[in-house]
Amino acid sequence: MKFVTANGATIPALGFGTFRMPGTEVLKVVPEAIKQGFRHIDTAQIYGNEAEVGEAIAGSGVARSDIFLTTKVWVDKYPHEAFARSVDESLKKLRTDHVDLLLLHWPNDQVPLAEQIGTLNEVHKAGKVRHIGVSNFNTTLMAEAAKLSRAPLVTNQVEYHPYLDQTAVLEAARKAGMSVTAYYAMADGKVISDPVLKQIGASHGKTAAQVVLRWLVQQDGVVSLTKTATLSRLPENFDIFDFELSADEMASVHALAMPGGRIVSPGGLAPAWDKAA
Repeated sequence: MKFVTANGATIPALGFGTFRMPGTEVLKVVPEAIKQGFRHIDTAQIYGNEAEVGEAIAGSGVARSDIFLTTKVWVDKYPHEAFARSVDESLKKLRTDHVDLLLLHWPNDQVPLAEQIGTLNEVHKAGKVRHIGVSNFNTTLMAEAAKLSRAPLVTNQVEYHPYLDQTAVLEAARKAGMSVTAYYAMADGKVISDPVLKQIGASHGKTAAQVVLRWLVQQDGVVSLTKTATLSRLPENFDIFDFELSADEMASVHALAMPGGRIVSPGGLAPAWDKAA
């Protein structure tokens, strides 16, 4: 496993995400993911599966201290009292006294950002979270959040795949000492049949999906989440550390970015996204 260091955090570069994974599926797949070697597990309050994630980790046979566990506070919990209560509820569901990383899930301008960041820092100071960060923030919001925070922010979790140019966010994160955590790496399955990715994969004896995951973690300061509900695909998703893409291959993947490549932009949540470089 490769690790990404960011503002004092050491994060496994490949994480297992549980978005849109019902509890029964979590209980089936997450223990196998941990057995496969995954040590970074990502969930969120809004996913509705924190309790099952906690159960899966507790029963995995792997020490809690060896798992990097991330969860996210949902936007309706951003007011101070609700925020603090929601973190305690998450910890109870996750069967732990702390999470390794706690994120603000989406921007919410109905609650002052200073209040959101202030409570994030309170739960950090209380030892309930080891590290803090944001998710789905544009560069302006990232900079504002970092300025407001006493504790350093360690990541911005955003949609990132070959069809979406995230240069602006990557550059801003690196300047701030932060990492970028990529979700939707498979672009809703689109990468699987991409001829460029398949051709690169063939030259390494790898699949297009493995090429994308490798492309992500090979970038400076990038963490990638992967997800599958198919147990037989777990080894494929994890097996990306025994090959390296050339500079030309990296450039070929970057060149797939296109206008309109963004998939996730929910109304009422999404900020004004940064324009591609």
